[in-house]
Amino acid sequence: MFTFVSGNLALDFAGTVKARTGTADDGLGAPADLADWLVAADLLDRAPDCDAATLAAAVRLREAAYRMAVAKSRGEAPADADRRLVNTVAKGELPQIALGSDGAITRSGTPAAALTAIARSAIELCGSSASIKECGRPACTRLYVDASRGGTRRWCDMTICGNRVKGAAFRARHT
Repeated sequence: MFTFVSGNLALDFAGTVKARTGTADDGLGAPADLADWLVAADLLDRAPDCDAATLAAAVRLREAAYRMAVAKSRGEAPADADRRLVNTVAKGELPQIALGSDGAITRSGTPAAALTAIARSAIELCGSSASIKECGRPACTRLYVDASRGGTRRWCDMTICGNRVKGAAFRARHT
């Protein structure tokens, strides 16, 4: 259900909106969706109790992180309101992580702690020299870190968007 192809936790969280043009396809339509994403992202081992207020806070963080990443991709400074919101969330407590005697890692904490980890990821990304790009498939607005040699990556995920673009081009040439 969720994909993690952006190369950054905050960008993957922003990617829960699969398309931002036209009718948005939001993967966080309910509090349970947020809880499931936090587990899928390996922030927490068990789905936490999330309510409407937690979901609303998560969506505010997601959108601020997205706008900050877009600004960085354009060489612009982030909006002050977005920067302040992300900085405030980043001050929270992080999820707890422990190594068991069997070598297994456990992750626990509140949804707020998981959002803190996402906010810190957004800060580290936006304060780095990383190259952020938007997927080259017109129907996809997902952002990703381009760590390719020469900065030539064009799609958020080759197996999804890249294949669709290449398949459409092939069909257009052979029609």
